[in-house]
Amino acid sequence: MKVAVAVKEDLSAVQGVDAAGSIRGSRASWQDFAGLYPTEEECLASFLALELAEVLQGAKPANLVCLTNKHRSCGRNLYLLWKEHGEVLLAESGLKVRVLDDRGSSILLLLYSQQALSELLSQKSASIILRKSGYGNPDDLDATLDELEKRVTGEGFPHEIGVFLGYPLKDVVGFMGWAPLAFTCQGPWKIFGNPEQSLRLAECHRECRGRMSEKLAAGCSPLQCLRSVAAGVADSYNAVPTVFLSVS
Repeated sequence: MKVAVAVKEDLSAVQGVDAAGSIRGSRASWQDFAGLYPTEEECLASFLALELAEVLQGAKPANLVCLTNKHRSCGRNLYLLWKEHGEVLLAESGLKVRVLDDRGSSILLLLYSQQALSELLSQKSASIILRKSGYGNPDDLDATLDELEKRVTGEGFPHEIGVFLGYPLKDVVGFMGWAPLAFTCQGPWKIFGNPEQSLRLAECHRECRGRMSEKLAAGCSPLQCLRSVAAGVADSYNAVPTVFLSVS
């Protein structure tokens, strides 16, 4: 099985994707805007702006984006557009990218705010989880991403990736079976323990995507949308169960 397929299947469990592959809850679709942009750069930028809405607005430190090497309904191939224009667009946005896997048929990207992700991984609760997962020095962002990249292309799937994606840490350790938390409900990811914080964050993510879709639908330049990166890091995903910290 190709790595990209395995990653997609494992992310389905982590993110709450049903058998049909659609994420529960309404999400604005890029297909709604794909025909509005005549140039290749604008086409790719509109896709990235929508997929990265939560990161651009400071509600998440990072998002995973998978681009398959095939033509979309708009007639363009986003995999090839990324190869040609991706680095320039990201340089202008202020975001960073780590290619986690590229098999030719698809590419899996981790797109992130360096400030937000660095701040998150340096916090004690996130650092404990990553050290327990085998990451030597979570404060060293490049080395930590090197390790994550190796694990994505390895035999298993690194479920600790939820830490990098800004999921509530209680849900990450609950999903990994590291804390005695009951599965509570299914949102965009599996929620454990008290769902209030997690549902509030999921709604924040939905609102970020909604705001971005409204801007794109109103004719805002996708290139400009992609450059509007919020500073700082949200604190709503940092809490981790005390019982986990006490036994780590």
